Amino acid sequence: MTRLEGKVAIVTGGASGIGEATARLFSSHAVKHVVIADINDELGPKVATSIGIKQCSYVHCDVSDEEQVKSMVDYTVQTFGQLDIMFSNAGIINRHQNIVDIDLSSAKRLFETNVLGNLACVKHAARVMIEGGNKGSIVCTGSIAASSGQEKFFDYTISKHAVLGLVRATSRELGSHGIRVNCVSPGAVFTPFARHVLQDTKVLEKIGAPVLNSIRSLMKPNNIANAVLFLVSDESTLVNGQNLIVDGGYFSC
Repeated sequence: MTRLEGKVAIVTGGASGIGEATARLFSSHAVKHVVIADINDELGPKVATSIGIKQCSYVHCDVSDEEQVKSMVDYTVQTFGQLDIMFSNAGIINRHQNIVDIDLSSAKRLFETNVLGNLACVKHAARVMIEGGNKGSIVCTGSIAASSGQEKFFDYTISKHAVLGLVRATSRELGSHGIRVNCVSPGAVFTPFARHVLQDTKVLEKIGAPVLNSIRSLMKPNNIANAVLFLVSDESTLVNGQNLIVDGGYFSC
């Protein structure tokens, strides 16, 4: 259980769901320190404390604000001496709507978080990794929506296509510096956030109870965390620019 020994990591969106599960998994693999970044100032510190203040800390960061991303990254390097892993996981989803009725102001906010937020995290993580001369690993959270599309969630689907494009566009350039950039694309992971978004839509009704229960029993945040652990560990040294779909084969087959 020492796959991340001596490494320093940042996990955005780390106060709950996939981010929290990943931060906990990193800590169980001897990470030197993991910085949880989130906008939830109630849950974030509690998660960090439960992991252990020597191994985990919390910083407030809205990834849609580049200055906050830069400050988060600089804080990490100044406090812990390095940055080896960036898990750019923070993202939002709007409630479903028809394309002709889509609210562009809401879509803009979503793009600022899901697209520009990921871009800012990759930019500033790469900056300090290059400056420090250390090899690093960056993983962005995509979605199966970038492969199959999701009816009614148009702006979210577009944003996840952009995340996948970001990974592919930056992986070769940063690979020349020894920095790997990959994407993990979850299927239907029923995090508290996802349930909140879906509960008042017809999406769950359309899926149907038998299939829904099957997905719930299969897809857990820790399933995605395990995939991220592989992508940031030395076991995936030659994996770069890839999109790892983790959906149990249900949607991707």
